[in-house]
Amino acid sequence: MARFELIGGSALLAVCLAIMPFFFTAIQKRKGVQMDDFLLDMIPAHDVSIVIFSIIWGMGALAIYRAAKKPAMYVTYVWAYSIIILVRFATISLIKLDPPAGLIQLVDPLTGIFYGNNDITKDLFFSGHTSTLFLIFLTLEKKTDRIIGLLAVIIVGFLLLVQHVHYTLDVVVAPFAVYGIYKLVKAMLGDYPPKDYSKQAE
Repeated sequence: MARFELIGGSALLAVCLAIMPFFFTAIQKRKGVQMDDFLLDMIPAHDVSIVIFSIIWGMGALAIYRAAKKPAMYVTYVWAYSIIILVRFATISLIKLDPPAGLIQLVDPLTGIFYGNNDITKDLFFSGHTSTLFLIFLTLEKKTDRIIGLLAVIIVGFLLLVQHVHYTLDVVVAPFAVYGIYKLVKAMLGDYPPKDYSKQAE
């Protein structure tokens, strides 16, 4: 079972990532509606892409470093992240939104491939960047790591609004959605890994 959880989660994530460019290209072509967002209207738009992605990739590096020493963290993350992607496919498909007024396009050459190297602005409800960071926060175990992770979620969530990339609702809903998915995955995986995991991996 341990091997299935490890390999199956990795395979599911690979499939989800392969689908993403086609999905985002498709949703970018459709017509949506623009939401009223009084909070966003009060925030002047600025390009803070460098800060946003510095934090995201810094937290990603920390997560990889921790997961390399603890397979259970990796397994939880890939299953939860895969389900987050699938749930976002569903919510973005059902809730057709146009981007907020004053949007400044996020620029990140590292993740551009997953968007088909196109300018995607309609992957809105709920925020993928906030979701990614909140999932990292949930999977980290050390107290200091979790404090840093929570601060990263708060800062990036705010900066996404500064750049007018998301509506306030997109950012606020993300942690609640991710927490529910995380708890579901933890229940699904049960007591992973088994106590003799190291022997099974040999």
